[in-house]
Amino acid sequence: MKRDYPDRPLLGVGAVIVRNEQVLVVRRANPPLKGEWSIPGGLVETGETTREALVREIREETGLTVEPVEFIEVFERILHDADSRVQYHFVVIDYLCRIISGESCPGSDVSEMRWATFDDLQILGITPETRGVIRKGLNAAKKSTAFRTRS
Repeated sequence: MKRDYPDRPLLGVGAVIVRNEQVLVVRRANPPLKGEWSIPGGLVETGETTREALVREIREETGLTVEPVEFIEVFERILHDADSRVQYHFVVIDYLCRIISGESCPGSDVSEMRWATFDDLQILGITPETRGVIRKGLNAAKKSTAFRTRS
């Protein structure tokens, strides 16, 4: 699927994966955000629901099987080239997720991954918009019974 200079916006999914009040972030291995840190995710394929796409993408990128727990928000990313033409246009549906199983291992779309506190995010160069999505996810995780430890 052609990602640059699209005829229409592309639908994607993103995951705020929380563990012990930290979030999993990945360094992108491919354009448009090659070398930048972000939350894992990718494009929805024809015939998939957004939740199915999210589970598939996270398994491919991180080796983890996740469960989407809660919708966070719809996030738009529009990037222009030097001539002000729209080079990339993504509409991304972000979900709070919890890990079901698996061992974290970067896939081919990811050059590096790590668990980060909210304070780490600015140091890693994560955009203010993505930090906002992560903050919402971390706040939702604090309120969710899905993240409470069992005694």
